[in-house]
Amino acid sequence: MKKKLRAFLISFVVLGAFTLSALCGEEVEAVFEQPLLITSAGQNAEVQIVAILAKRAGLEYSLSKLATAKDLGNMKTLALVLGTSLKGLGAAGLDMNKERDRVKALVAEAQKRNIPLLCLHLGGETRRGQQTDELIADFLPLAKMAIVVKSGNSDGIFTKICQEKNIPLTEVEKIADALVPLQKAFK
Repeated sequence: MKKKLRAFLISFVVLGAFTLSALCGEEVEAVFEQPLLITSAGQNAEVQIVAILAKRAGLEYSLSKLATAKDLGNMKTLALVLGTSLKGLGAAGLDMNKERDRVKALVAEAQKRNIPLLCLHLGGETRRGQQTDELIADFLPLAKMAIVVKSGNSDGIFTKICQEKNIPLTEVEKIADALVPLQKAFK
């Protein structure tokens, strides 16, 4: 049992070192302040994963899947997790128009309060589609930074918008790799 545990720990450290070295090539500048409000645009499951990453990164955050302007309170950053889930929308009792209106109102209030927007897309290619692409087109241009799983950017939609708007973009191979750039994005 101890040998298995030791082998697991060694492989974990080695993999962690490999992942860190792969990410160090993309230096992320600390541009955001804490606390941050994490919400979904599209009622995706990845919003929960971003909350777990924020916790592991030691960030002060609040998670509200249905955040509205009143949830901004004393928040200094708004993290918007882009990706549409029809199942998630149905569970929340929303259709796409209601969800888009909720997010537009939230982002508009954040802009009024000078709260910067961090966009994340961690669902990869499977979370893409017309509805998600519309959310990306609506909200990514307003972001101060974006972190995406590379497979979700295979058509270059994130690259194109980020280049046009001069938004720093960090691509990661897998969801777990988003931890380091997320941590480094905060002061």
